[in-house]
Amino acid sequence: MKKVSLALSLICGLMLTAVASVNAADQEESPIFEQKMTSLDGKEVDLSQYKGKVLLIVNVASQCGATPQYEPLQGLHEKYADKGLAVLGFPCNQFGKQEPGDESEIAQFCEKNYGVTFDMFSKIEVNGEEQAPLYEYLTTSAADEGKVKWNFEKFLISKDGKVVERFRTKTQPDSEEVVTAIEAELAK
Repeated sequence: MKKVSLALSLICGLMLTAVASVNAADQEESPIFEQKMTSLDGKEVDLSQYKGKVLLIVNVASQCGATPQYEPLQGLHEKYADKGLAVLGFPCNQFGKQEPGDESEIAQFCEKNYGVTFDMFSKIEVNGEEQAPLYEYLTTSAADEGKVKWNFEKFLISKDGKVVERFRTKTQPDSEEVVTAIEAELAK
């Protein structure tokens, strides 16, 4: 009987340790919130300021066939920012060299042509050897892992920093699919 009791105590102890480990892993900080990025105006931005918000992270370009997506992205920002959505734009020149301008030119283009007021950041690499750590996390954490295929891919991020959905270029930011996913995350 003592052996059974000792064995049960040992098993219970191991189970409690396993549960504690799982709980600790669930509470780990998302790598998104550990990033520091540079805004278009050259200021360092600690992405931890977005904790508790739903994020739509998009790699953007000024000279792409998908560039008009700035308009519905701005619309999402205007409609949902007060409800907890933050749209984050990351210019990238990796696809057809469609973002050749410097930060000032990008900012002017976005403001003049699309009235962009959502947060925009300095140019980054979203694939390859110089891939920004933020995009390394995004492209390996999405259900459909893998490289970014083109400009205006959209990653929907939960309030706790997990990748919820990935929408490729052809999916418009204001499509029912994207809006429904955003609203579902905001409701959590």
